[in-house]
Amino acid sequence: MAAVDNADVETTASTSIFPAWISENTDLFVHYSLNIVAALLILFVGHWVIKSVHRGVLKVLESKKMDPSITQFIGSIVRYGLMLVVLIAALNQVGIGMASLIAVMASASLAVGMALRGSLSNFAAGILIVIFRPFKAGNFIDAGGVSGTVQSIEIFHTVLKTGDNKMVAVPHNKVMGGPITNVSRHPVRRVDMEIRVSYKADLQQAKQLIEHIMQADERVLLTPKPTIGVISLNQSSVNIVVRPWVKSADYWKVYYDSLETIKETFDQQGIKIPYQQMVVHLESKSAA
Repeated sequence: MAAVDNADVETTASTSIFPAWISENTDLFVHYSLNIVAALLILFVGHWVIKSVHRGVLKVLESKKMDPSITQFIGSIVRYGLMLVVLIAALNQVGIGMASLIAVMASASLAVGMALRGSLSNFAAGILIVIFRPFKAGNFIDAGGVSGTVQSIEIFHTVLKTGDNKMVAVPHNKVMGGPITNVSRHPVRRVDMEIRVSYKADLQQAKQLIEHIMQADERVLLTPKPTIGVISLNQSSVNIVVRPWVKSADYWKVYYDSLETIKETFDQQGIKIPYQQMVVHLESKSAA
C-alpha cells in the first residue's frame, strides 16, 4: 500500500512540474513562439516578393528585347539570390545570426566545397555561355552529347528540346567541356549528298540530270552555285557528290526531296544505282 502511495506522489509531482515550468518561463515561451511565427511570416512574404520581383525583372529584360536565354539566366540568379536573403532573414529572426552562419560555414567549408564543386563549375560555365554566347534560345545545337533546340539557359544547366519532343537539361560544364555545333547560327547551309552510279553509266548525263534537278528546285540558292562532281571511284560504283546551298530552315526538306527526285529521274533515264558487289574473273589455263 505504501508503494502505491509513493507512485501516486511521484506521478503527481511529475505532472505538476510541466505547468510550473510553463508558468515560470512564460515570457521565454512567448518570445520564441513569436520569433518562429515571424520567421514563417518572413518566408511566406518573401516567397511572394521573390515571385513578384522575378516576374518584374523578366518583363524589364524582355522589354529591352534581350535574348531569352540570357533573360532566363539573369532571372534565375535574381531568384536564388533573393531566396538566400529571405532564408538568412528568417534564420536571424529565430536567433541564428550571420556570425553563427559564417562560423558553421567556415567549419564545414571543405565538405560544402566538395558537395558544391559540380554546382559551382556549372554556374561558372553558365557565366561563360552568357558572356561568349555560342548559342541562344531557338538555336539547334549539338553539345554535351545531346542534339536539340535551346529552350533556356538556367543557372546550372541548359534546357534543350530534342527532335522527338523530349526535354533534356544538360549541365553547363558538359556543354562547355566539348565541341559545340550550332546548326542555326548562320542563315545558309550546304546540303551534302553522295550519289552512286554504275561504272557503265554516262557520267556527263548523270551530272546534267542532277544539275537540272537542282535548278528546278526554287529552294536551292543560285549563289553559291551547287557543286556537282565525281568524288571517288569505289569498288562497285562511281560516287558523285552534290552540294547545293539552301536556307537553314529548308535543309532537311531539300535533302529528302532531292534524293527522292534523283532516284526517280535516274530510273526513268536508265541510270543504275548499283548495290555493293564484287566481280570475280576466272581464268583457265591449258595443261602444259
